[in-house]
Amino acid sequence: METTKKIQYIREEMQAKKIAACIIPSADPHLSEYPAAHWKLREYLSGFTGSNGTLVITAECACLWTDSRYYLQAEKELDTELFTIQREGEAGTPSIGEWLKTNLHVGDSIGVDGSLFAASTLLDWNEEFKRNGIHLQTNFQTSLIQNLPPLPSKKAFLLNTSYSGESTASKINRICNATQCDYTLLTALDDVAWAFNIRGNDIDYNPMVIAYACIGKEKSTLFIADSKLDKSTREGLNNNNISILPYEEIGNFILFLNKNQYTISIDREKTNYALYSLINEQFRRDEKSIVALFKAQKNETEVNNLRKALQMDGVALCRALTMIEEKITKKETLTEYEVGEIIHEERAQFPEFHCDSFAPIVGFGANGAVVHYNAKEDEAATITSDNLLLIDSGGNYLCGTTDITRTFVFGEATAQQKRDYTLVLKGHIALAQQAFPTGTCGEQLDILARQFLWNENLNYGHGTGHGIGHFLCVHEGPQSIRPQGKGIALLPGMLLSDEPGLYRTGEYGIRIENMVCVTPQKSKNEGNFLAFETLTLFPYETKLMDFSLLTPSEIEWINNYHQHVLDELSPWIEDEKSYEWLKNRTKRVLY
Repeated sequence: METTKKIQYIREEMQAKKIAACIIPSADPHLSEYPAAHWKLREYLSGFTGSNGTLVITAECACLWTDSRYYLQAEKELDTELFTIQREGEAGTPSIGEWLKTNLHVGDSIGVDGSLFAASTLLDWNEEFKRNGIHLQTNFQTSLIQNLPPLPSKKAFLLNTSYSGESTASKINRICNATQCDYTLLTALDDVAWAFNIRGNDIDYNPMVIAYACIGKEKSTLFIADSKLDKSTREGLNNNNISILPYEEIGNFILFLNKNQYTISIDREKTNYALYSLINEQFRRDEKSIVALFKAQKNETEVNNLRKALQMDGVALCRALTMIEEKITKKETLTEYEVGEIIHEERAQFPEFHCDSFAPIVGFGANGAVVHYNAKEDEAATITSDNLLLIDSGGNYLCGTTDITRTFVFGEATAQQKRDYTLVLKGHIALAQQAFPTGTCGEQLDILARQFLWNENLNYGHGTGHGIGHFLCVHEGPQSIRPQGKGIALLPGMLLSDEPGLYRTGEYGIRIENMVCVTPQKSKNEGNFLAFETLTLFPYETKLMDFSLLTPSEIEWINNYHQHVLDELSPWIEDEKSYEWLKNRTKRVLY
């Protein structure tokens, strides 16, 4: 069905149900960043494939809200005669609520599928719209969802404690001790995966299984399709006093708990409205997810395993870039898509590799300025030596999740490119080496990465750092480093990215990203200050550095980092070409 016909079909459904507008998000009932194809309704309707986007349809308009990472992608993928792009974060762009209040009338109704929105969102919208005489219907579903693929049916598996560093029984006990409630409801897929040490293959780039969980002081329950569990997985769960019910039974189970007057701990920001509204207010306890905070603080085993993952990742990238650079130098045809394939294949050489942690972002020249650019095989640009190449990629290994960005040049860089790269690099280093007192939040550190760009009236629209899971989601909360935070203090064991950037539309993009771990600082004030330990192992592009802009201490930091990379990766690299590539890229810089 053509896009125009799909939108017209929904408008006819809306008219039949007397709905003036409908809102369709990029989400599943678990509010995942990357939903399974079964729930990719917004993508199916609009053609926009970005991970963040909300579609609003009225009788006259169709608008898509997305953030700065996807502005250029939305312009490319959407039929702009049919859809209006609403650029979140830009001055003058209304919120969805503001736009609807302006374009609807008193007595109008808005239709949403309550299972695809956080309870906190719909509760706030309901109050906002009610004040304007607009009604929110939370049970609207288009019949076009029948055109989407069925739920995935791949097997789940249990993660050994040699990787997780903590048994399922211990995690359940910690969760129960952290609340006064009889039960804790877990709906986010990564929360369920972490608590039960269970993984799967249901979500692209995320090793998770589609399931709900309810953790009780006496018994816990996992709601999952029976076909996903083999005998050993089922026995492993049962041995931890975990009962198993069908995935669809979560609603009936909540009603059972209500009937027996059990109290339930629930996070309204992580739970969809449809489930939230089933819980009797008398027994519902709105609490921030303690699992999210537990999960964010990696234990010693997880951090040590991640070091192994980053060694493998660094070796894979060295082998890949050796091959990529050789092809470009020889002027062989090489596309952005093929670069992503080469990197994937090198990662996959390691037995512990599970999957990519996100679709590789390989942007040459102007495509590098599209922050979350994803090259299609039949549309990918050919890479040459006359512009910059941005590569942002990552892997999910049994021992950890990786995420790294580097910007390369294979010919001569311009003075502007060198200056831009160096300003980004200075911010990257400033954040990496900053100590900070206990209790500091990510938003208090964000300026460190932007200061040199701001001094030149330059900026980037995305956050500086996001949390990262352990063999889970590459984007994980609650911690982050961005201008507008949520007051979440950085704690030892938290993993984050350090990734400032600069994007010149139509020319090129620059981003430099390492993974860092919050750790106690070893100093005379030990215990009062924290610091970042850089974990990523891969060299920077010295050919893009303007050394006149770097201080002696920054150059020394680069030299020390490069020596560390060489020391860590050399024992792993067996082929001579890759070793020589690494050795050349980590040469000491003089000043």
